[in-house]
Amino acid sequence: MKLTKKLSKVFSKNKGPKKELTVEQKISRRNFISFGSFLVLGGAAYGGWRWLYTSPNEVPGITGEAHKPLRAVLNANEKVVRQLYSNKNLVKTYPKEMAAKVVRHNSDIGSEGLIDVGNWKLSVKKQNGELLNIGIDEIKKLPKTEIVYDFKCVEGWDQISHWGGVKFSDFIAHFKLDAETRFEYVGMETPDKEYYVGVDMPSAMHPQTLLAYEVNEKPLPPKHGAPLRLIIPVKYGIKNLKRIGSITFSNSRPRDYWAEQGYDYYAGL
Repeated sequence: MKLTKKLSKVFSKNKGPKKELTVEQKISRRNFISFGSFLVLGGAAYGGWRWLYTSPNEVPGITGEAHKPLRAVLNANEKVVRQLYSNKNLVKTYPKEMAAKVVRHNSDIGSEGLIDVGNWKLSVKKQNGELLNIGIDEIKKLPKTEIVYDFKCVEGWDQISHWGGVKFSDFIAHFKLDAETRFEYVGMETPDKEYYVGVDMPSAMHPQTLLAYEVNEKPLPPKHGAPLRLIIPVKYGIKNLKRIGSITFSNSRPRDYWAEQGYDYYAGL
């Protein structure tokens, strides 16, 4: 009985409104909560980054150290874009007078040094194993097509430029490579095989895709890929291979220089 009375006295003393915190206490409390939240969110972000960075490559053989699960996002985007793709969708073109007089030169990769245009041959491997070796004069005999369009770079710059050459689709038809168009991809490499690109077949066969040998109505200079380069307006500049030396066809993705550096393989606009 005495114990019960003592406890009731204790509890009765604790009843009543709590004391209001001082301004300093409120500030300290808020700072503590904010700092704690920052640590939790920061830790979660760092953990997510470490997971992305240390996860295994998702496509063996064509992805490098820079390619982690973020590649899955690019592949998902590619599926959506490819479903919307149509060869009837043409890139906007411009009058010749709007083309840049000095075409931007962004990189020497694949076009270092001089090349003997007279002895240069484009090597094309057919499905049956036959190898075609085609000189630049043979290519220039085909119907010439010109295009003035806004060349876009993944770095964020763009420039209206004027190119001339043969449509890739005309090249395919002339050299009787129709069977090769049943493959999913076209692979292109420089003569030294140090620079290379892979392109999906629908984009390669787009009516504005050129094997170009002229810029501003003059033969390509070495820095722009003499004697022959790819101009593919439906793609970013990283797909416009300079100084083509060989062309192959396959159902698996050919190796791609910039995709190995972490850029999108499809690189479509």
